[in-house]
Amino acid sequence: MTSHAGNGADRPCNNLLRRLSAGDFALIAPHLVREEARSNTPLYNPGDDVDTVHFPCGASLVSYLVASEDGRDVETILVGREGAVGGIVSLGYLPAYTRMTVKFGGPFVRLPIARLDEAKTTSPSLRNVFARYADCLLAQMFQSTACNAAHSIEQRTAKWIISAMERTNGDNVVPLTHEQLATLLGVGRSYASRVIQIFKSEGVLETRRGSILVRNREALQKRACLCNENVKNHFEEVLRGVYPTETSNVA
Repeated sequence: MTSHAGNGADRPCNNLLRRLSAGDFALIAPHLVREEARSNTPLYNPGDDVDTVHFPCGASLVSYLVASEDGRDVETILVGREGAVGGIVSLGYLPAYTRMTVKFGGPFVRLPIARLDEAKTTSPSLRNVFARYADCLLAQMFQSTACNAAHSIEQRTAKWIISAMERTNGDNVVPLTHEQLATLLGVGRSYASRVIQIFKSEGVLETRRGSILVRNREALQKRACLCNENVKNHFEEVLRGVYPTETSNVA
């Protein structure tokens, strides 16, 4: 079910949209459409024309996936209420390179790229905000590449769980299955399960049906690499206040 989100006084719960000035938001507000998306809903497949920008709201989460030679999809980055997916940098309807899929379902707002491009042409300040976000998105991709090459599965597991926590509902329950975690790590399910068992034996977390419960966030943070922190620091320098924190309002 969809509805128009044209009331600037009642902005969607997306930090990038809330970062816009009142005048810039008014340029796109009449064209924003609210919708609910279920987990595992594909937004784009490789080769699709990218004609719409999708803004995750609240605890919704989107993943970028790249297909490997053995047929597995490998997760590259997660995007939550700090940003948007689809057509952020390019003008026109260029084909998607990666698969973009709803990781955690919930509220979204969509905007035709043609309308965003019109608004960018009209407002240099709006264009600047989206250019800054594109820089942050690229920084996430660079950091993810370095992380996959340099850090252990344990470090990356802790990093992904913390990253998901920050972008969802702020408590210690993350709706993440072993299979989804394996995709995030780019490993087989057995490897992901092995790491989870290690963390469980140390009292760091426990598993529930379809989710992970973090029992000791401090211990989990110590096991994680610093990649999340590096990305957050860059966001703060380029787009202060946009990157989610565990105390952010996701209502």
